[in-house]
Amino acid sequence: MAEADQRMPGARWTPFLFLLPFLLFLMIFWIIPLVGGVKISLQANGLGQAEYVGLAHYEALAGDERYYKAVRNSFTYTLASIVVIVPLALWLAHLLRATYRRLRPIFTFALLLPALTPPSVLAVLFLMVFYRDQGLLNQFVVIPFGFDPIRWQGDTDFILTGLVLQNVWRWTGFMTFFVLAGMEGIPKVYYEVARLATGSRWWHFWHVTLPQLRPVLLFVAIYLFVDGFSQFAGAKLLLGSAGGPRDAGLLTISYMNFHASNNDFGSATALSISLLPVMMVVLWAFLFVRRRTI
Repeated sequence: MAEADQRMPGARWTPFLFLLPFLLFLMIFWIIPLVGGVKISLQANGLGQAEYVGLAHYEALAGDERYYKAVRNSFTYTLASIVVIVPLALWLAHLLRATYRRLRPIFTFALLLPALTPPSVLAVLFLMVFYRDQGLLNQFVVIPFGFDPIRWQGDTDFILTGLVLQNVWRWTGFMTFFVLAGMEGIPKVYYEVARLATGSRWWHFWHVTLPQLRPVLLFVAIYLFVDGFSQFAGAKLLLGSAGGPRDAGLLTISYMNFHASNNDFGSATALSISLLPVMMVVLWAFLFVRRRTI
């Protein structure tokens, strides 16, 4: 071993050299922006030679009811999206797996289309679906079933529902393929052993498929959670830069944009930084659950 180290004096540093690109990426795109963001949040407006105001922006957020409303709405919107999308993706993946292989490309295209559609096109489609009484959702679903048309942009009881439906439409198909890949990776021998115990497909699903898919489903949930707090296009389209009547659809990303559009970059950055501990705790909880389920 000593002879090998003498022949290759730099061998012990090789692992660190492989890590160097990742460390540089982490430094440039995460640590430096984070430090810069903290600096901006401690200044009056966050730009140029701004006046240092300390924790004034954080103190203002602590007493801002709209801030708490935005955080509550964001959690509700994100968790509701996860609760709907994950079972739907699981069901669609099961159907796609059982589909005749020649039809798979057609279903694959249909499921991936929403996630691959450019944001500008999505904006037009969302307006067509949710636009006041004339939207497609009202004309082909709500009204035909005998209900009054829903004003998705103005009814406080349905604003968050409209945002969740947008998210479900956009991401369900894309997440389906993560789940499908997980299903395809389950060894067939597990099902062969399960058939010796019982022939019930429902039993196979609960005791073989679902336990093996837990890491994949957890990844999907984490992805949707992070995306939910950074998703802005849907809320901007339905509600503009505000949160709708009585802030019923105000999200944290929308509230950040509200401050930034008023040149209050210090408050916008402070709002973003204030969410970092919350996001870290939630992601730690996800990873803790993952460790317990693997």
